[in-house]
Amino acid sequence: MKYKLIVLDLDGTLTNSKKVITPRNREILIRVQEQGVRLVLASGRPTYGIVPLANELRMNEFGGFILSYNGGEIINWGTQEMIYENVLPNDVVPVLYECARSHQLSILTYDGAEIVTENSQDPYVQKEAFLNKMAVRETNDFLTDITLPVAKCLIVGDADKLIPLEAELCLRLQGRINVFRSEPYFLELVPQGIDKALSLAVLLKEIGVERKEMIAIGDGYNDLSMIKFAGLGIAMGNAQEPVKKAADYITLSNEEDGVAIAVEKAIIAEVRAAEIPLDQLNAQARHALMGNLGIQYTYAAEDRVEATMPVDHRTRQPFGILHGGASLALAETVAGLGSMILCQPDEIVVGMQVSGNHISSAHEGDTVRAVATIVHKGRSSHVWNVDVFTSTNKLVSSIRVVNSVMKKR
Repeated sequence: MKYKLIVLDLDGTLTNSKKVITPRNREILIRVQEQGVRLVLASGRPTYGIVPLANELRMNEFGGFILSYNGGEIINWGTQEMIYENVLPNDVVPVLYECARSHQLSILTYDGAEIVTENSQDPYVQKEAFLNKMAVRETNDFLTDITLPVAKCLIVGDADKLIPLEAELCLRLQGRINVFRSEPYFLELVPQGIDKALSLAVLLKEIGVERKEMIAIGDGYNDLSMIKFAGLGIAMGNAQEPVKKAADYITLSNEEDGVAIAVEKAIIAEVRAAEIPLDQLNAQARHALMGNLGIQYTYAAEDRVEATMPVDHRTRQPFGILHGGASLALAETVAGLGSMILCQPDEIVVGMQVSGNHISSAHEGDTVRAVATIVHKGRSSHVWNVDVFTSTNKLVSSIRVVNSVMKKR
């Protein structure tokens, strides 16, 4: 198998807006682990904020890795062994504490499965606790009660208060720590040189895997280095533009099971990202039927084409479910592109026949996915099978499309 390691960012990548792993993502990631591929969950979260997701993916059984604090720690979750650790200098922590107090902001750090702070009721502290599913331990003396060294501190508060503090700490502690905001209300304080790619290089050497055997999937600026570092760098559909530009391939968003789709293509189906200009094709079709229905090509190769279509006011019945005619239009769209890819420059494609069986329904608010695979490739005709799925991978329709291949006149 070409790829041996999949590195996944969490927020905005593996998890959706509800901060959960969707059933389809979970199923696909467990399946590839059963095939011998190992997972790495790489996040700015503390280690125990990643643990529930690692256990949900059964990484303790398959020998996966947790890369927490943006690379500050790497743990073999199968053996619980700490492979790598980078911590804040002990003398820096009191400086961070005094700066937070002088700006009337809350500071926190992590101790095992707990968040430690003097202000447990601060709404931003509560937000961090909720995100990581960790308990909050309130203390009257932060500097005395924490256990040094620590991998990370977090100062939280309104953005207008954090901006001047960020500038102050960057100047005061330049060259000693990294200071950045992961959210407008979270000011991250981590050891100098923390970087996902640098930490992954340590892990690859430890387990004997090469860069070309690694896939990295992410959406944010802190994922940029690992996407460039990986053999196959994949950006989410909701990723920042610089991340998309650096990636080898762009999958769907974290609300559309983008991780599952990318992994299916790269490993399960052993299909590489195609060199078809999908962005250009989608833009050209914006004002045609395809654009009017919201259809977007997401993958194209010689024997397989995929596209998505929203179930909304354009494609639903009056009862709020996907219109069968819209499904047929989606099927003809993907099969048509598939035949065009197969044709010679002096050939054109026209539809001859389309027939389908509607097996179940997709409801308004969902996004369906069509997967077209070639069944027959003749000189004068192509036959395609197109399956349409809901976002939870339920089969909605199975459609047969026949295209005629003709010489240009």
